[in-house]
Amino acid sequence: MVVRELINPASIVVVGGSDDVYKPGGAVLRNLRDGIFKGDLHVVNPKADRVQGIAACREVGELPRVELAILAIAAKFCPQAVETLAREKGTRAFIILSAGFHEEGEEGARLERQITETIDSVGGALIGPNCIGVLTNHYNGAFTSPTPRLDPRGVDLISGSGATAIFIMDAGMQKGIKFNSMYSVGNSAQMGVEEILEFMDNSFDPASSSLIKLLYVESISQPAKLLKHAASLIRKGCRVAAVKSGGSAAGSRAASSHTGAMASPDVAVDALFRAAGIIRCSGRDELMTVAGIFSYPEPKGRNIAVITHAGGPAVMLTDALSNGGMEVPRLEGEGADRLLEKLFPGSSTGNPIDFLATGTAGQLGDIIDACNDDFDNIDGMAVIFGSPGLFPVHDVYELIDRKIATSRKPIFPIFPSRQYVQKEIDEFVARGRAYFPDEVIFGNALCKVCGAPVPRPAVPALPEVDKRGIRAVIDRAENGYLSPEAVQQLLDAAGIARAREGIAADEEEAARVAGEIGFPLVMKVVGPVHKSDVGGVVLNVTDKETVRREFRRMMKIKDTRAITLAQQLRGTEVFIGAKRDEKFGHVVLYGLGGIFIEVLKDVKASLAPFAADEALSFIRELRAYKIIQGTRGQEPVNEKALAEAAARVSVLVATAPEIFEMDLNPLLGTRESVVAVDARVRVEK
Repeated sequence: MVVRELINPASIVVVGGSDDVYKPGGAVLRNLRDGIFKGDLHVVNPKADRVQGIAACREVGELPRVELAILAIAAKFCPQAVETLAREKGTRAFIILSAGFHEEGEEGARLERQITETIDSVGGALIGPNCIGVLTNHYNGAFTSPTPRLDPRGVDLISGSGATAIFIMDAGMQKGIKFNSMYSVGNSAQMGVEEILEFMDNSFDPASSSLIKLLYVESISQPAKLLKHAASLIRKGCRVAAVKSGGSAAGSRAASSHTGAMASPDVAVDALFRAAGIIRCSGRDELMTVAGIFSYPEPKGRNIAVITHAGGPAVMLTDALSNGGMEVPRLEGEGADRLLEKLFPGSSTGNPIDFLATGTAGQLGDIIDACNDDFDNIDGMAVIFGSPGLFPVHDVYELIDRKIATSRKPIFPIFPSRQYVQKEIDEFVARGRAYFPDEVIFGNALCKVCGAPVPRPAVPALPEVDKRGIRAVIDRAENGYLSPEAVQQLLDAAGIARAREGIAADEEEAARVAGEIGFPLVMKVVGPVHKSDVGGVVLNVTDKETVRREFRRMMKIKDTRAITLAQQLRGTEVFIGAKRDEKFGHVVLYGLGGIFIEVLKDVKASLAPFAADEALSFIRELRAYKIIQGTRGQEPVNEKALAEAAARVSVLVATAPEIFEMDLNPLLGTRESVVAVDARVRVEK
């Protein structure tokens, strides 16, 4: 729980503060002393009477009451110091910089638990241990140097890694990005990324809170909390971007189904971020590029004018934008003709707008004015301007700054040649502007920002299912794959359309069931997991003689205990599956089925439960969506029915968390309906 003393303490003690500013205790004391903190500052050092000019106590027992303690002492000494501070000195906020806790073994974990229990018992707050500290707009409680300039409208950064937080801030400061706060949660013994985000959500004030939240996450221990508060902040007007590392498929457990093979932990993270509306970044540079884009007004559409005095970067940016779903529309007509007359011969206004290496600041101003006033098909401008350092170009950077302040459409400044015009760029940054050094990284980031997912509603409109019927099937089931009869009952209770089918354990029964279903039909073995691989699927069965012959053959297949007979339907093969993740709950995947899922793996993923609207929007993002729509005379799939079925599966698995894996593959989709023709459900209680 975040307490007031952690954010805005009246008094701070550095336990382990020293004169050596190259050690954490000395560095954090220096930053507190030289920074913005206005309260009482204390030091504990057993070997000195004064530290950095501040009177020091030899032990914590000599201190007066103090609200926040920053500890930079060996791990083995921390529990007793925390005990004394919490019980005798009224301390309610703690930042432990020290390492040597659970990251180093069981003894360290025991010390960490002891500290956490003490702080919990007094209703206190703990950041760390094993962290670089905290920055708020009331004090600089981190040992990093240099520290970013704090601004109430700057970025809030929460990081699970101290070193990564340093590198993120470094990259941001270079680009002119300001920070409002930084929380390095370290081992997250009491509070992790989720709890800090929860605090930011619960304390959010649209008049004073930062609107940009950045996260670096290595482990998501409370996905539901992260989803709830990130989505809430975005609905309040914030924008959130994150890097989540450590999600390679090598770490996922082996699975026997299509869904299990694809639903890696990283797929679950993607689904979580999409549901929350979080923009997922691949690394520090992209994260800070997204943060820089956040600091400018958002384009109202996807049409961008690329303005440049250098051809190559403009071509690369145009490629990045076009490949990412943005548009770089051609500019033509009277407005383009008038603009071209103001530029030097050889210039181009087609978009990219190239005003040549010899172009002037005045001409750049004319281009920006034209994009604002003459081209309705432009929503934003990317201005690429660099210099070989042959002559001063202060006027260009000053003009870009002025135009950013007055333009009706957002202007994104891309400055590729920092080393040659460092002074000019530094002056631009000093005016409070962020810039982008690489046009391709910028283009890819802008595509992500403009294509950011919309947060899931706090209360999604879920389909109604027969929860009592679902529970009845699951409660009497044993671990393992459900029988075909039980699967049918589950699908019926969830309201998922399925093909007419029956099960036969002897030849006469097979002939009878075939007569009830009608021809043509499909025969499939019951028992083997991968039916097609063992010759356990027969299509286009048109008479009872074939039913009898194939029944006898298929019953000889290893592990076969019965035969399923089902009406043979036509349509495009689509897929829905679900996999339970121990942290994230169920991940539901949906998309094209059959060979498409084997080869293309063209599916989308959502965390259960979700509404059909969410599934529908994701289905329309499939790479092969044109197949769903119907292409080259092929009948389309009823995409709303597919989305509804996916949502019903999500409610089914949310009602029955004992379901470990579930495959509906394939379902057959036509213009009228989507019907399940094969299903497997594995229960692990």
